[in-house]
Amino acid sequence: MSNISYFAIKTILIYEVKDFFKEFQFNIIAPLINTLLFVIILSTIENYYSIPSEGSSYINFLVPGIIMMVVMQTSFNHLSEIIINMKQIGSFNDYLMSPISRIEIFCSFILSSLVVCFFIGMINLIVLSMFTNFQDINYFRLFYYLILSIIVFSSIGAVTGFLSFTWDVQSTVSNFIIVPITFLSGTFFSIDTLNYKWKIIFEYNPFYHLVSGFRGAFISNNLLNTNTHIYIIVMTILILLISLFIFNKGYKVIY
Repeated sequence: MSNISYFAIKTILIYEVKDFFKEFQFNIIAPLINTLLFVIILSTIENYYSIPSEGSSYINFLVPGIIMMVVMQTSFNHLSEIIINMKQIGSFNDYLMSPISRIEIFCSFILSSLVVCFFIGMINLIVLSMFTNFQDINYFRLFYYLILSIIVFSSIGAVTGFLSFTWDVQSTVSNFIIVPITFLSGTFFSIDTLNYKWKIIFEYNPFYHLVSGFRGAFISNNLLNTNTHIYIIVMTILILLISLFIFNKGYKVIY
């Protein structure tokens, strides 16, 4: 543990967090407006149509899913965009040549993403709470699933940025993998409305369980299945370790 450069990790962490908040109008306000539009439009639709939502109002069902969708997408985009941008301007080479390990660089990026995306999640929760009437919130469960989701998607984003040299690769992964995952993991609908064959797919989709677990923090009688919990933990650790291995091993990561 004595070989770990905590000062370097702290320096990178503070720099990345400051850099994120420096452009708050693009990183915070713009996504928040998009989220508000989602909620306003769907809440208007609910006034005219009955939408199945696991026993609660559709807006109470929708808001946790919207928050998780925003956090997942932000977690991926934040690190993948940072690393690709650093590669293109040449500053990533400085990180790799500095007297700190790639594991320390990776940990710094993940920690910065945790701070940034946790803030994004809380801001969205505060603003969107105006549209809901949640009676009792399990904050431990809320923070727990929020942090797990950030770790998973930040790890995927870090690897995508690490192995990519152009924005084309990043946007391809984002548009064809990350966005469909966040939209089709029970964000806008209950799996109880699906056909049995489709329901089986969702039951083995770890990202669905992240969204469902987070949503359960807003439902007082929602119990956590032990097997599901273990499944999510194993998946999170596996993705984190694979990302850490790729980041540490590296191959043609710079020009």
